[in-house]
Amino acid sequence: MVQEIQCAPAEAVEMFAAQLLSEPAAASARTGHWSSNAKRAFTQHWPEYMIEGICLGTFMISACTFASVLEHPASPVRISIANPGVRRLLAGVAMGLTAVLLIYSPLGQRSGAHMNPAATLTFYRLGKIGGWDTAFYVLSQFAGAVAGTLVAFCALGQTLAHRDVNFAITRPGMRGVVTAFVAEVVITFLLMTVVLNVSNSRRFERFTGLAAGILVMLFIAFEAPFSGMSMNPARSFASDFVGMQWQATWIYFAAPVIGMFTAAEAFVRTRGLHAVICAKLNHSGSARCIFRCGYMSQAAPSSTAE
Repeated sequence: MVQEIQCAPAEAVEMFAAQLLSEPAAASARTGHWSSNAKRAFTQHWPEYMIEGICLGTFMISACTFASVLEHPASPVRISIANPGVRRLLAGVAMGLTAVLLIYSPLGQRSGAHMNPAATLTFYRLGKIGGWDTAFYVLSQFAGAVAGTLVAFCALGQTLAHRDVNFAITRPGMRGVVTAFVAEVVITFLLMTVVLNVSNSRRFERFTGLAAGILVMLFIAFEAPFSGMSMNPARSFASDFVGMQWQATWIYFAAPVIGMFTAAEAFVRTRGLHAVICAKLNHSGSARCIFRCGYMSQAAPSSTAE
């Protein structure tokens, strides 16, 4: 039975490097044809790819449902709660809880619960995810987000299409495009900074999902008036695609990547690349890890000894 064993970051990196040098499959992957590498990655890791799509699709169903409940003029909740700030707080609580439940679910434990192409690309930049795994994760995230939004549209119909709900589309606020772009960069920088610092702390890594969920709640409650609070290219693309509206979509592709990459660069410069142990947001349980993982590289010799 594989046990989760935490180790010092430097030791984790050394063991991972040794594993790369001694593992024939890894050497083959580095030298094989790109099509063979893609096929190998998909054949071995397709469950994780599918899970990423399911998780983000579920998140989008939740987002569309709560947007309809809180914003449609005929909704009893909208009628009862006239204050938009209170409704945003309720939306934040709902979506923050959704994120936490997905991260700590068995599915989230298996895939790492990125649910965000910007997060996946950031961990690729940090060297924790292989190239084809990154590509398939991103594709699955976009496909899952669109599928989830379509499911919500099929279930909710014109309620979701109403102008006050508007497919839960993210749009710049009254202060304009520049403010929205800066706001998205700032909140994604804060999110990735917290994720990297908490997930790579042996004392607090189990609270990563909770910390991420709290930030989602706070950002929806207080930042949404500036940018719509996306932080996620696939999330914004899905709403735009189903609603066939493409206003300022570029913000939600560029800003999250810039914000998260900047946070990763700051983390590496202050703590070193060796401090990044794994790309999973939740490494509890015994689910396999397909990433370049410092935890599992030490657990492997222990399981062999058993």
